Order: sequence, then structure tokens, then C-alpha cells
Amino acid sequence: MSTAQPTYDDILRLFQETDRKFQETDRKFQETDRKFQETDRQLQETDRQIQATIQENRRINQQVSKQLSELGGAWGRFVEDLVAPACERLFLERGIPVDQVSQRVKRRRQGDTLEIDVLVVNQGHVLAVEVKSSLSVADVNDFIADLGRFSTFFPEYADMQLYGAVAGIGIESGADRYAYRQGLFVMAQSGDSVTLLNDDQFQPRAW
Repeated sequence: MSTAQPTYDDILRLFQETDRKFQETDRKFQETDRKFQETDRQLQETDRQIQATIQENRRINQQVSKQLSELGGAWGRFVEDLVAPACERLFLERGIPVDQVSQRVKRRRQGDTLEIDVLVVNQGHVLAVEVKSSLSVADVNDFIADLGRFSTFFPEYADMQLYGAVAGIGIESGADRYAYRQGLFVMAQSGDSVTLLNDDQFQPRAW
């Protein structure tokens, strides 16, 4: 049985079908390329948004740093304008003369550091003052620990009576009474000045 030979029309249809498939494949390649281009555009847009976010975060960080710096300046003014001058007045009223008031006194020893916000000195007494924006019981305990190592960092005052005081723009509940019971002077902001919260029966502890 003989096999029929393909006719011209059969060959033409085969070429036409092959060409159609090539065109379909090319269309699919073009569609794939378009999708790749769209993905690349989206990635570029995402990268642009990420870069914009980074720039915005940098701007916010700069603003926060500026605000913190301004806050530090305001904090320094609080210590300088209220607490430091009040120390002399308040302790003179208690019969404790004052020869010198220093601020932000820092000492380093064997890799450790001790900083006293306000240091009040006379011939026989030295008063270390810790100043907090919001005084807590934990702050009081930390300061008591600092008073315990004060003479190690400031040996020149070792022969003097060392007293401690805490001051706060705000005072958390119970922190003032706790500090009082530990033998610390307690100062608090009162309007445009600082007041001493200790009563006449208070007996300061000497470290």
C-alpha cells in the first residue's frame, strides 16, 4: 500500500502553522520581556521608596538629635539656674556653710567613672547632689551606691563629712519619702525655684 505524498497545500499549511507557532512564541517572549521590564520598573520604584525612607529617617534622627541637644541644654540650665544656687541657700538655712559649688564633676579611675551633678564643699563637709528629671526609688539606690564609692574617686575629701542630696524636676510616688529615710536631703522644683522637702526633725546620714 503506497503512502500518499504531501501536496503543495499540505506543505503550505505546515509552513503557515510553523510560522504561526513562531509568531506565538515570539509574542510570548515579548510578553515575558514586558513583564521583566515592569518588574524592573517596580524594583526601581521600590528602591526609590527605600532610599526616600532612609533619607526621611536620617532627617528625623537629625531632628531628634537636635531636640535632645536642646533638652540637654535645658537640663543644664535647670541644674545651673535652680539646683546649684539653691544648694547654697538651702544649706545655709540649715547651718551648713558653703565655700564652693561645682557642677558636673567627673572622675575616672581604673576604667570606671563617677559623675556628681552638683558638688557643694566647705571646710569640713562635702555634699554630693544627684539631679534627675523624674526621681525614682531606683535612682535613690543607685545614688547611695555612688556615695559608697565617692571617697575612692575623690580622696581629697576623705576626711570630710559626706552628705547626699537628690533633686528632681518630678518625683515618682514614694521616692521622696524613701530618700528621706535613707538620710538624704531631698529637693524638688517648686515653680521657678527649688525647695527642700526635709523637715526640721531630719537627721542627715554621713557616708
